[in-house]
Amino acid sequence: MLATVNDFIWGQVLIVALVGVGLLFTVSSRFVQFRYFGRMFSVLRTALHHDPGHVSSFQALVVSVAGRVGGGNIAGVAVAITLGGPGAVFWMWMIGLMGMATSFFECSLAQLYKRYEPDGTYRGGPAYYLTHGIKQRWLAVVYSILLLITFGFGFNAVQSYVVATSLDSSFGIPPWL
Repeated sequence: MLATVNDFIWGQVLIVALVGVGLLFTVSSRFVQFRYFGRMFSVLRTALHHDPGHVSSFQALVVSVAGRVGGGNIAGVAVAITLGGPGAVFWMWMIGLMGMATSFFECSLAQLYKRYEPDGTYRGGPAYYLTHGIKQRWLAVVYSILLLITFGFGFNAVQSYVVATSLDSSFGIPPWL
């Protein structure tokens, strides 16, 4: 029964939710991911300059991408193309474009609700905009706890699974090893 619920949520529900929210954000932002696509390159061109002791926009971009792309994403693309063919590439691009609008709103909220610290640094993120934006501190606490559990156990398990199964299929090395 758990597998059936999992398949349903990660199949139909997740796809509809991701596309629906992405379309909502795309339309409400008047297609922000397309309007500012060219500007992205001009910002990246000047992003390598940074003041000592501060994070440049390029460094922030690289850390953000590193947090979003892992072995599971790379293996997932290969599996999607293998199983879905060229049509899978089209749908990955569509979901990626919708994800750009979602990411824009997420990053905007993080900037809007970040807090200045006495030591000259800033702190922010989802827990801050849950606490200060919608005034739901309990939700920020739940989010933070779940994030700690996910980063502590879930992501490591996914990454090690991808590496182990890849080594097994490529070189015959048993996954338990």
